[in-house]
Amino acid sequence: MKAGFHSAASEEIVETTAYYEGEVPGLGDRFIAEIERIVEVLCDQPHIGQSVGEELRRIILARFPYSLIYSIESERIWVIAVAHHRRRPGYWQERIDR
Repeated sequence: MKAGFHSAASEEIVETTAYYEGEVPGLGDRFIAEIERIVEVLCDQPHIGQSVGEELRRIILARFPYSLIYSIESERIWVIAVAHHRRRPGYWQERIDR
């Protein structure tokens, strides 16, 4: 299985990586590495995340206060958000194709 990212989720990764890198050199790289690790796990075990709604799941990143919000499609994992645990809960729901 492969993974894809909603354009807004990709922007969240870029913005968060830049923030962490500005705080501590190298921390942005660790954030990216954690996202890559989680995506690899999801591609092997897509149902591992907690259900949030009918078609979405959430998996929590280690060492960072973020979760990946994703759906499982026939041939890919579709990440719709890289959501901070304490900021604007549920904001990503507007990204769901209905």
